[in-house]
Amino acid sequence: MSTKEKMAEDLNSSKPGIGIRHLQTVLMFFGVLLAYCMRVNMSMAIVAMTDGSENSFDWSMQVQSVILSSFFWGYVVLQVPSGEMAARFGGKVLLCLCVGLNSATSLCIPIAAYYGGWQMVCACRVIQGLSQGFIYPSLHTLIGKWVPLEEKTTLGSFIYAGGHLGTALELSAAGFIAEYWGWPAIFYVIGTLGVIWTTIYIFIGASSPQESRLISDTERKYIEHSLGHVVGQKKLSTPWKSLFTSMSFISLIIVHCGQNWGFWTLMTEIPSYMNQVLGVNMKSNGLMSALPYLSMFLLSFPFGFISNYVISKNWLSVTATRKISNSIGLFGPALTLIALCYTPADVTVTVVMLTLVVGLNAGHIMGFMLVHIDMAPNFAGTMMGITNAAANIVSIIAPLAAGVILNDETDPKEWHKVFYLASIIYVISNIVFLIFGSAEVQTWNDPKSENKNTTEEAFGNVEKVI
Repeated sequence: MSTKEKMAEDLNSSKPGIGIRHLQTVLMFFGVLLAYCMRVNMSMAIVAMTDGSENSFDWSMQVQSVILSSFFWGYVVLQVPSGEMAARFGGKVLLCLCVGLNSATSLCIPIAAYYGGWQMVCACRVIQGLSQGFIYPSLHTLIGKWVPLEEKTTLGSFIYAGGHLGTALELSAAGFIAEYWGWPAIFYVIGTLGVIWTTIYIFIGASSPQESRLISDTERKYIEHSLGHVVGQKKLSTPWKSLFTSMSFISLIIVHCGQNWGFWTLMTEIPSYMNQVLGVNMKSNGLMSALPYLSMFLLSFPFGFISNYVISKNWLSVTATRKISNSIGLFGPALTLIALCYTPADVTVTVVMLTLVVGLNAGHIMGFMLVHIDMAPNFAGTMMGITNAAANIVSIIAPLAAGVILNDETDPKEWHKVFYLASIIYVISNIVFLIFGSAEVQTWNDPKSENKNTTEEAFGNVEKVI
């Protein structure tokens, strides 16, 4: 048995059971769930806010579009800075700020609408977008500190699946909440839940095992040995040149952009497609629009388990496993969207196909989403901030492109053009990832190691000359 295999066996034999790392995972899961609820609730709430009833507003479609897009104005701004901030101040602080500010702002939106009009609603959504710029960089940083390598695929995919469950729950519940309690309750309910989560997380959350007051020495040492973390490790300087000259990292930017184009095209356009082409009413629309994201949440678990099992058994390398998962997550939806163009415009058939499209997309969570941490756990938050910033610029463009393509929203053939475009972008971006992507730890993840290798190589060359 090799030394490496013996170390791995010793690590597995000392592996503690359910512990504080799992508690932190559950907290992060609910944090991202609530954040996504507050991200998508306006898409359903604005229907009730402008339905012509007593407490509604006379806002044109142009004004509604501005309100819906205002979230992303703020969201893109802090992606890269938040990655650096998460590395410097810890993921806990930023995750608390994200959910806490979103919750407080959500509670203020009804008052802002009544007394400040749509302009103040936009201001609230910009604030929510700005603070949600913290979420992915902080989560990547926290996962990089808390989740052992042996559990990264399973626990990491569980955390990110919270966003898809949050989307499904909010889309399905918002219509009923608005009907029985009025549209302001959509914001009051989720805002209150967010305040409760923030309070709990302040007391029992932690940026790393070293900062936790609840973790046992056994579990802390297990995590440290698995990740190679050292207590008191200093903040490393981000290797900007190495990042932007790495084709593996550039491929991450491209595949993240391709993923977001397809995802946000479907997220923003499915309710309109259901209404304009299939004639589905608001309550049914919410439930049917939620089904695809519920399927994505559910399928993320078997995908995560299978990926983790394959890696743990050494059947495939981490890189190969990530690329297969990502191919299912992008090629699968691309082919299904094309198939949707050849199916009849029937409600049941369309819902099944769209559910399959978004459900298969869960593969990207075990694919490129975790590659940031695989490549460079020391800079995962910063890397995620960069790729997510680029990807969310695309998420603003994608719905606008759909609006340009759709000359007649009631014509299924017009929608086929939107689906074809999303399919092409899915395919091209994943091909780039398959060619250039890598889940191997990069030399620039540890500048000291990189400098050491460079020095050794230089001495070797000198010795050859001598």
